[in-house]
Amino acid sequence: MRVVIVGCGRVGTGLAAQLVREGHSVCLIDERPEARSLLPPGFPGDFVTGSGFSRPVLDAAGAGRADAFVAVTSGDNGNLVSARTAKETYRVPIVLSAVHDPQRAGLFQEFGIPTISGTRWAMGRIHRMLLHRHLDPELAFGGGETLLVRSDLPPHLWGRPLVGFDVEGEIRVVEITRAGRSLLPAHGVRSERGDLVTFAVAATALGRLRGFLDKELGT
Repeated sequence: MRVVIVGCGRVGTGLAAQLVREGHSVCLIDERPEARSLLPPGFPGDFVTGSGFSRPVLDAAGAGRADAFVAVTSGDNGNLVSARTAKETYRVPIVLSAVHDPQRAGLFQEFGIPTISGTRWAMGRIHRMLLHRHLDPELAFGGGETLLVRSDLPPHLWGRPLVGFDVEGEIRVVEITRAGRSLLPAHGVRSERGDLVTFAVAATALGRLRGFLDKELGT
């Protein structure tokens, strides 16, 4: 994945460092040339100085080839303009933005831009939304280590015992919504077509859960 990040503050640099460790290509944009010094020594990604909504700057950052765009500056106005430019001009498939004033979140939503608020949650939440966007958690506990995720079951998992989806210490089925009714998974209950399943999952196991839902369980 190629990701363009606007804003080289604590969230932007932390997210960039995590993404490059995982093998992704990252380019950061910041108006302050000195912000580059905040990146880890030997950071292999790119850095472009300038405004996150300047066309020449975005071109230099490779926005036209980006798979994802994240705006995490300290200003909501700048984040909105940057995110809209990425979404509407460069047609970046995934566009996310930080929002510091909760009352402005509705404005971002009007333009179809998912937002993240709260510094404590921002980096981990953005990372999950980038790489596991089809498993967006509904609830997080503690510091975000444990999540509740709801998902429809694909056809290859229909008819399987629900307890077979559990992975000790990582994934557990905690609820099923079936035909509009909620029930707890009793021993011996099998999944059915149309089930909406709630998983309690360790944040570190989201990739494994996605793999379960994408292909045959345990392969």
